[in-house]
Amino acid sequence: MEIFDLEKQFAFYGAYHSNPVNILIHMVFVWPILFTALILFDFTPSLFNLPPIQLCEHSSLVLNYGFLITLGYALFYVCLDKKAGSLAALLCLICWVSSGMVARQLGFSLAWKVVLAAQLFCWTGQFIGHGVFEKRAPALLDNLAQAFLMAPFFVLLEALQSLFGYEPYPGFHSKVKVTIDAEIKEWQEKKQKKIS
Repeated sequence: MEIFDLEKQFAFYGAYHSNPVNILIHMVFVWPILFTALILFDFTPSLFNLPPIQLCEHSSLVLNYGFLITLGYALFYVCLDKKAGSLAALLCLICWVSSGMVARQLGFSLAWKVVLAAQLFCWTGQFIGHGVFEKRAPALLDNLAQAFLMAPFFVLLEALQSLFGYEPYPGFHSKVKVTIDAEIKEWQEKKQKKIS
């Protein structure tokens, strides 16, 4: 299935994120967007009326919509690439657990304000990255679901490649770069035609 084709997913997202400054901005802001969204989802009711899982005296896990979203992201990433996907799944799990702790510490009346401020700040940074550095609209304007699903994994793969030279398989980045360059060229040609 195309949705589990890592090359296509990475190339789609990569075509909107080729500028190094924009990529860095996304590396800083994408995971906090997911984390803060999970804070709000912690206030959703438990699925199937299951009781919370007690971690310790002051902490418990609620199997709610935040858990469901975390599980969906984690499974999607593992299906895309077992190694990096497992790391991404672990990061998603850490985000879910820690966002629940933060949510319970803040309480809903303060949490939604903190989340709103963080989301506005992070999204503003990303839109600046696209407008000033990438000079291209974000991927979410063309495919909202794909952009939201792929963003955390894309920045993780970028970080793993930059820091450790990680590739899901040998030649992955050079193969995907050819596709990304072709998609960027096609976009630039369409943009030029509109201007002419």
